[in-house]
Amino acid sequence: MIFNKRCLLFFILTFVSFFASAQNKQGIYVDSKGVIRWEKDNKEAAFFGTNYTAPFAYGNRAILKTGITAEQAIKDDVYHFSRLGLDAFRVHVWDTEISDSLGNLINNEHLRLFDFLLAELKKRKIKTLVTPIAFWGNGYPEKDERTGSFSAKYGKHDALLNEAAFKAQENYLKQFFKHKNPYTGLTYQQDVDILATEVNNEPQHSGAPEITTTYINRMADAIKSTGWTKPIFYNISESPKYAAAIVKADVKGHSFQWYPTGLVSGHTLKGNFLPNVAAYKIPFDTIPAFKNRAKVVYEFDAGDVMAPIMYPAMAKSFRSAGFQWATQFAYDPMATAYGNTEYQTHYLNLAYTPSKAISLLIASKVFHQLPRLAKQNSETRFGNFKLDYQKSLCEMNTADAFYYTNSTETKPLNAAKIKHIAGVGSSPVVNYQGKGAYFIDQLASGVWRLEVMPDAVPMSDPFAKASPQKTVTAINWGKFDMKINLQDLGDEFDIKGLNTGNAYSGSARQGKFEITPGSYLLVKKGLKSALGAKDLYGNISLGDFVAPLSSLNRVFLKHPALKTASEQQDLVLNVEAFGLNKQDSIDVELNNAVGEWKNIGLKKNDNGGFTTTIPAAFIKVGLLNYKIIVKQANGNFVTFPGNNIGDPRAWDRLDTESYQTYIAAKNARLEIFNPAADRNNINIYNPDWKNNKMEFTSSENPLNLEWKLSMNAPEKQSLLGFQTYIADYLAGRIGDLAGMTMLVIRVKSNIKNTKVKVGLIDAAAHFFSKEISANQEFQEIEIPLNQLTADQQLLLPRPYPGFLPLYYQSPTKAAFDLKQVEKLEVTFASGLLNQSVTLTVSSIYLK
Repeated sequence: MIFNKRCLLFFILTFVSFFASAQNKQGIYVDSKGVIRWEKDNKEAAFFGTNYTAPFAYGNRAILKTGITAEQAIKDDVYHFSRLGLDAFRVHVWDTEISDSLGNLINNEHLRLFDFLLAELKKRKIKTLVTPIAFWGNGYPEKDERTGSFSAKYGKHDALLNEAAFKAQENYLKQFFKHKNPYTGLTYQQDVDILATEVNNEPQHSGAPEITTTYINRMADAIKSTGWTKPIFYNISESPKYAAAIVKADVKGHSFQWYPTGLVSGHTLKGNFLPNVAAYKIPFDTIPAFKNRAKVVYEFDAGDVMAPIMYPAMAKSFRSAGFQWATQFAYDPMATAYGNTEYQTHYLNLAYTPSKAISLLIASKVFHQLPRLAKQNSETRFGNFKLDYQKSLCEMNTADAFYYTNSTETKPLNAAKIKHIAGVGSSPVVNYQGKGAYFIDQLASGVWRLEVMPDAVPMSDPFAKASPQKTVTAINWGKFDMKINLQDLGDEFDIKGLNTGNAYSGSARQGKFEITPGSYLLVKKGLKSALGAKDLYGNISLGDFVAPLSSLNRVFLKHPALKTASEQQDLVLNVEAFGLNKQDSIDVELNNAVGEWKNIGLKKNDNGGFTTTIPAAFIKVGLLNYKIIVKQANGNFVTFPGNNIGDPRAWDRLDTESYQTYIAAKNARLEIFNPAADRNNINIYNPDWKNNKMEFTSSENPLNLEWKLSMNAPEKQSLLGFQTYIADYLAGRIGDLAGMTMLVIRVKSNIKNTKVKVGLIDAAAHFFSKEISANQEFQEIEIPLNQLTADQQLLLPRPYPGFLPLYYQSPTKAAFDLKQVEKLEVTFASGLLNQSVTLTVSSIYLK
């Protein structure tokens, strides 16, 4: 009997060992050269995805306040991850919410939801890199709660130095990695879809380097003691001064982050920021052991940038630098994305930021298709991908797939064999008047699946101060015309709703039909059989569809008024309109500087917007005021910019808001920098915030602000400066620019002959500059535009980590063209060690 029991036990242990080994064959390993490879076939691996915080901290609290369950929110968002082609997930676990001061694991709601999230990701075949220690409190953007955890007790600083903190973390890690997920029945070691771990989040080391190495090894040993055999990574970019000590530790690779446009500017950044993501330079290659370590990016994002071109460019640079994992930070839960309250400086969600979301889909393809370490000859055209900053467009065009972030005239590489389309706007294969994303996928010959998201309506700047009471993006469920031009479908095909509650049934004629958000089966006319709604393709069921409810309850217009325009030149007004019916109309009511009034109707254009041209004869020098008025089919009016309901011409109306454009006389100077007007539109280069000072002040005229920059204890040849976006000033004066030959800066310094560099940056990121000398009294220094020469610009806002490049010079040559200019840059340097230098700018203009 004893023998039989021993045999049975031996059999069980052998089976478990074999089962675990078989499972791990689906995992990854790091080879001797630092390359991440699949265990199943030894091929190189690559993973691209996002961070997502719904089980923890503010993300969790905010979701629950909406009345949506956390489980439903997670299911909805994970579906969208799959829909965007993501195969990687990472988040720093808020250990402060699932541990006590001794590091004991608390099996609570947050841990349960984390396990639920992992199980949902597993269903969609999305892999996980788990980071068990965050150090953070759980408050941001609210106050931290008192959780009694070891992170709350020791904080990030002491957690990396204190012996008692070491023991608490070891205890926590042992219990964390022994924990079994109740939804999968597996520990994190046993779950083949959890590929690796990163010990902690953004450690900032101090003290003796030996302590750093000891800490990392102790944490890694604690993890391995649980039976963990998968790769362990450790952050190196957060503490670059400790890189040598970090590399000495027994880990398989190192993690990096990239925030190339800084963080929390408080507003949307304007301009071409592709230079900021042209390359990712790693400064640790001189450490011999580093060359054999794998490289992953745990977080990245172009903070405060809405342009849907940054993610593919970053993916290209990541691959060139040798990264094999990259996860964006952070995807906004659909339940709360209306207000972008979770992380004000980040904004990404398929429903609420459709173009950015499609760019993430394309970036995933970039990351998987470009070879590791391959250098690209172009920053805007590489592999099957194209970026066009001026059209806010990025594309992927392959033999079987065509993806685009905005309307495009590009034709598919092979229209007859195309199988997958994803986009926003219109293209040669899809004409769509809505503003949401759509996906069209071939299931079989003559059978396709269409998924249409509702319109995302931008209501206010998503990167300004956030509040749950403020909607930055609304959702509109409209019915819009769509035309699909696919040879495999033909001109006539049947359309049937697939998602729950979608009873639509109809047909297309000449490829045209009306559609509302949902998922649909498209079947070529005359085809006798089609797939059923329960069939699967990829990780998506045919009936899958997730979208927020419509929140736009009335008409909304988006119209950026020109700051200035030229007299006696036609003025074109463009308007985006949301929530209109086909019978509604839009007029503009204008009042010019000489008191003339004019009313002009707007016409719908091919992109679904509205436009009109104000004749040159009406554009008189002075101030042009105008209102845009929507007349609805039911007889009601809505007037903008105030978004006021009611007849704008009624005698008792109190609202007086209007759009304003200053009309300049022919050949009048064009101010491109005014400290008062542009004080919130400045990106500063300041390497020494302790000693340097920037302030808006006044001297000659208290009503006019001046921009004063001071270096109070500079090192020799220290630099200080700024950039500002000026294309808004130039846009309405294009016709006058040909006659402008001088760049004029009104400036002074406290030191005679202070060297100042003034330059202009065009839309293609070419920088042209000239050095001048500022003196102790204000001077208007003229710089002939034909004397500006090609130069390297500062990368502002400064990228993080700080070891990334400071300067960028375009690899292509171009002639200076004032019509293409977007930014202004001004810098100055200290001449002598410890000599205080001050530069004051009161105005910069063109004439």
